[in-house]
Amino acid sequence: MAKKTNSMADLGGQFRNLDTNNPSSWPILPKALLLLFIAALVVAALWWFWLRKVDEQLVGEQTRETTLKNDYTTKVQKAVSLEELKKQREQVQQYVSLLEKQLPSKSEIDALLSDINQAGLGRSLQFDLFRPGGLNVQQYYAELPIAIKLTGAYHDMGAFAADIANLSRIVTLNNMTIVPKVGRSAPKDVAVNADTLALDVTAKTYRYLDPEERATQKKATGAQKARR
Repeated sequence: MAKKTNSMADLGGQFRNLDTNNPSSWPILPKALLLLFIAALVVAALWWFWLRKVDEQLVGEQTRETTLKNDYTTKVQKAVSLEELKKQREQVQQYVSLLEKQLPSKSEIDALLSDINQAGLGRSLQFDLFRPGGLNVQQYYAELPIAIKLTGAYHDMGAFAADIANLSRIVTLNNMTIVPKVGRSAPKDVAVNADTLALDVTAKTYRYLDPEERATQKKATGAQKARR
């Protein structure tokens, strides 16, 4: 018992009066414990940083997993509806082709202008003005405005508008105004009475650009984007 007490006292004595400024002078037991403590701190620090890096990688992989699952679900849905999408694409192409046929070509514009003029004359309307304007060229089509002034009866003007709507080519009537003709100068061959009206309207028709025109327009659009 005495030896055991002496041994404990010797061990306890190694921790007394330690010089904190000079750990190298410490007895072997305190020095060993200090080295173990430092080693434990280093291991804990390395473990913490390593775990944090692994945790970030785990979060990243989980996010990537979610993205891949969503992509997979989307692709599966597209694969399932592929045939239906093909049918819809064919329907859209047919519809576009139908619309293209309703737009006059460059060579058909003169014939369309003649049809508009004949629609007015066929309803006993007097043309005071029929003036095509300049082309407004877009990327795939061109818009041709036509300034029109007509004199005639109200119902004849309504029938004229219906005839324009029934043309095989697309023609729209815009900025339409109708005012009484009484009190204004009228052509000599038009009988002016209380029912005589003056129609002022801008008709617009559209045509697709031919391949050369589309190439020129595409080049001009690219040049504008480059300047920006």
